[in-house]
Amino acid sequence: MRRTEARENLMMLIFQMDAQQDRSEEAINAFKRNYMFESDQLGYFDTVLGRYLLNSTEIDDIIEKNSSGWHLSRMAKVDLAVSRLAVTELCFMDGAEESFRAPTGAAINEAVNLAKKYGSEESGRFVNAVLGKIARSRS
Repeated sequence: MRRTEARENLMMLIFQMDAQQDRSEEAINAFKRNYMFESDQLGYFDTVLGRYLLNSTEIDDIIEKNSSGWHLSRMAKVDLAVSRLAVTELCFMDGAEESFRAPTGAAINEAVNLAKKYGSEESGRFVNAVLGKIARSRS
């Protein structure tokens, strides 16, 4: 499994956890059994997921603060899941294994591609704008 596929799986899991309101270890393990066919990206997957789960409140605050008047409750669920994953990669990977940390441009590009693939016609632009604003504020 390539890193892009692992990101896609992470986005789907984040979406599923939100939709089902279930962050239990049982639900996560069931997802991994169904979607993580190859284990070469399992360390990355587990690290990013762990960082997301530990920091989800702060991640949502960052997204809302940088989404120009959009409240999380009004955002498309796909856009929100993609943004949550990308913000985790952009802001919460300090101290993680070097190979798990993505360059800012790569994280944003991957997020925009996921938003275009799974979201609406406007999703790519919305995600790009929010993540671009976050990236600029961090530099």
